[in-house]
Amino acid sequence: MLVLLPPSEGKADSGKGAPLRLESLSLPGLTGAREAVLGELVELCAGDEEKAREVLGLSEGLRGEVAKNAALRTAGARPAGEIYTGVLYDALDLASLDAAAKRRAARSLLVFSGLWGAVRVTDRIPSYRCSMGIKLPGLGALAGHWRAPMAEVLPEAAGDGLVLDLRSAAYAAAWKPKGEVAGRTAMVRVLHAPTRKVVSHFNKATKGRIVRALLSNALTPRDPAELVEALRELGYEVEAQAPERAGKAWGLDVLVEEVH
Repeated sequence: MLVLLPPSEGKADSGKGAPLRLESLSLPGLTGAREAVLGELVELCAGDEEKAREVLGLSEGLRGEVAKNAALRTAGARPAGEIYTGVLYDALDLASLDAAAKRRAARSLLVFSGLWGAVRVTDRIPSYRCSMGIKLPGLGALAGHWRAPMAEVLPEAAGDGLVLDLRSAAYAAAWKPKGEVAGRTAMVRVLHAPTRKVVSHFNKATKGRIVRALLSNALTPRDPAELVEALRELGYEVEAQAPERAGKAWGLDVLVEEVH
């Protein structure tokens, strides 16, 4: 099973560990594309601070993120699972998983990123600010920058099992499963049952709880149909839409009564 996650806007501090080594990150086929984004981002943020803030869409209160990006090559690095914070990652709570569940997380979780493309939770990265929706001066829209290298690397990473896609739209634009991989992909939405609407906070929190439950219970559904069964056994109300034709992903709606 491969679980595709969005990153978080907020991130923990890098700490004082050894600096980033791009060549040590998982999915080495993305190294060239990562170097291109890293180089552009560091150059942008080491120059005109106001221009960098505008490109990155940062408020005055986030001005310090520009200097953080300028120092990415020398900043300390920590496992990505410790860097990413926010609602989804609080609910997932990787640190409190038992040893076996942590090993399953290391194998199955893949966090998408405007800067790194995608990383495992064990990959060591510095804290940064670079969302998938921005356009860097020399590279253009990051989702477009990542599509070709992702198309080369991700099908192999997906293996022959279930792909559980929990990404937001901006990050899903960087790689869309195709062909037989799409047929075993489940794209999950979390809806407030009474209104049938997505509400950001409990959408993220519920996704984090779902991943935690799968990892904690050693559940490894092999395809979307088995995932539906697993989620229902865990107590979730799930509505599934099987693809109408080959090469399309399944759609799964998880219905939640209470917003929390």
